Amino acid sequence: MKKTNIALASAMTGLIALAGTLASTTAVADEMGKKMAKEKCYGVSKAGKNDCATKTSSCAGSAKEDAQKDAFVVVPKGLCDRLHGGSTKEA
Repeated sequence: MKKTNIALASAMTGLIALAGTLASTTAVADEMGKKMAKEKCYGVSKAGKNDCATKTSSCAGSAKEDAQKDAFVVVPKGLCDRLHGGSTKEA
């Protein structure tokens, strides 16, 4: 075999391997995206660390006290129920 044929065969093998890796990575990422659902968790944020507006303020990061009942943070689905004081329902 000529050196150019060996180089071409090596390059093609590398491209095929790369395509297989990308296909499997994309499939895993799609599956992870479906599993990583999010939910609002009320009553667990620290003062000034909430994700969005509350009943008493109009912007993120404006919670006045720790564990403010109308302030929420977005967490992975199912985590809020395990946090002390956490609720998926707004107070």
